Amino acid sequence: MSKPSLAVFDLDYTLWPFWVDTHVDPPFKKSSTGEVEGAEQLLRLFDLDRFFCQREIYPGSKVTHFRRIREGTGLPYDQMIFFDDEHWNIVEVGKLGVLCVAVSNGMTMKLLQKGLGEFARRSGAGGGALEQ
Repeated sequence: MSKPSLAVFDLDYTLWPFWVDTHVDPPFKKSSTGEVEGAEQLLRLFDLDRFFCQREIYPGSKVTHFRRIREGTGLPYDQMIFFDDEHWNIVEVGKLGVLCVAVSNGMTMKLLQKGLGEFARRSGAGGGALEQ
């Protein structure tokens, strides 16, 4: 099965069910994105930071994020998969050739498997979007 070389995840309403810059107040506790420090803290708190080779956490266009990711990793866009809850990000990043997966109710293992299955079917055929 062909797998992407890199998986990219949006944070707010994709990896966690809130906007870190408006819905919650740091410092965070495990029991309880313009806010870069808060997002970094949550990634460490939930032990997710160990899964990421590169982080692009700052306000702005996801296209800019992906250009920097490509520069930092040297990987082509067609070897990446992207999970996000925002439709306009899916559309814009999809134009780069990244396989984009729409997340409507948070990240799940089922959605991850669906995205990886679609990536395998496309096997580098180039970009697009996958609706949940």
